[in-house]
Amino acid sequence: MSKIPSKPEILDWIAENPTLTAKRDIAKAFGIKGAARIDLKRVLKELEAEGHLEKRKRSYQDPDRLPPVSVLQVTGPDKDGDLFAKPMEWQGEGVEPVVLVIPRASDPALGAGDRILARLTLVQAQDHHYEARLIRRIGANPQRVLGIFRKTTEGGRIVPIDKGSDKEWWVPGDATHGAKDGELVEAEQAGPKARMGSPRARIVERLGDPSAPKAVSLIAIHQHGIPDDFPDDVMAQADAAKPVGLKGREDLRDLPLITIDPSDARDHDDACYAHADEDPKNEGGHVVWVAIADVAAYVTPGSALDREARKRGNSTYFPDRVVPMLPDRLSGDLCSLHEGVPRACIAVRMVLDAAGNKIGHSFHRGLMRSPASLHYEEVQDAIDGAPNDRTGPLLDAVLKPIYAAYAALKAARAERQPLDLDLPERRIELDKDGTVKSVNFKDRLDAHRLIEEFMVLANVAAA
Repeated sequence: MSKIPSKPEILDWIAENPTLTAKRDIAKAFGIKGAARIDLKRVLKELEAEGHLEKRKRSYQDPDRLPPVSVLQVTGPDKDGDLFAKPMEWQGEGVEPVVLVIPRASDPALGAGDRILARLTLVQAQDHHYEARLIRRIGANPQRVLGIFRKTTEGGRIVPIDKGSDKEWWVPGDATHGAKDGELVEAEQAGPKARMGSPRARIVERLGDPSAPKAVSLIAIHQHGIPDDFPDDVMAQADAAKPVGLKGREDLRDLPLITIDPSDARDHDDACYAHADEDPKNEGGHVVWVAIADVAAYVTPGSALDREARKRGNSTYFPDRVVPMLPDRLSGDLCSLHEGVPRACIAVRMVLDAAGNKIGHSFHRGLMRSPASLHYEEVQDAIDGAPNDRTGPLLDAVLKPIYAAYAALKAARAERQPLDLDLPERRIELDKDGTVKSVNFKDRLDAHRLIEEFMVLANVAAA
């Protein structure tokens, strides 16, 4: 393609290729060479001036992107019955995006004005920009119960599996969700008490045979008393949280702090970046940045969130689900360093000499924006000579420098000869029904060791 692309074509390319946004990447994508690059530069400048793009060093990004987990307000169904919503935290300068809510059979009925926490997917459609899947309705925190469904002529009843619960729940005929007698079900309270004081419930998920694979983790959660729902005051505080701004923080958004996690990670807790030290007194040295989500910006001492987190102590992980320490609004959204969105962070800048010894550090309360959320295997593949579309643009400027810093740290570690426990980790793979398909040893890559070494170094600096 030799002609200059239109502005919509450029914006579509950037939206579809968030890691290929340098001017040379855009020129290559549209086959623009020679003097035509001057015209492309002019169009990019116009888009920047119009607020459609913002320049971050040598690349362009669309500032009008919503976080992958967002708070939405339902605007109501259209004439065809499709349910739409608008973002509650829109910070862009362009047209406010339209979100189509894709309901599941187990979702509660939503109406105009409802506020929801939803997981978003960017799409290219004529009448909407994102598709949303409900995580939960905000402001509605009904009590939930896990139990065995017993069918009756008027609907049914639920016998809780909790050993300490002796009350049964009544399910009206129109709220059974098609559950069969003897099935394990999850239900939520759906109104005031009725029928001799029994709480009324609505079944939201059928889990089938109580001995089935998918039921095991839920039963374990309830049998061991692991708290899997949050009190109303905790949910209210989490729902009221808003993204923090730049006030009182250093602007670290130009630092390419990338996150590297397992391929199935739901959230991103830490990010890193490294570069050669430019100080002539530290020839061959490195500067390593490690940033973590600033949870303290939202969980204040003595608050309901703080008390609940202290009671839980940690998140609890199962092969098919996780019971978080903090509500989704924080753990999966505001306190997760998602790609392309500003996030509050605490960062430490550490200076290494050529031998990998830490010779200085400083802490920074900042606002960062990660250019990429990568997983271990694709990072290692890139270093081993097989980059993909996501890692290729980052290879020379970001990935190689962090591996160079890791090489120095590894040399210093070999010199110290500390206790080295490189224990194999097992990975449980489930099929779509929740049955264990395999239990395999995870590959131990330099990408894993790099992150571990950076985190140890950050903890040494904190200590």
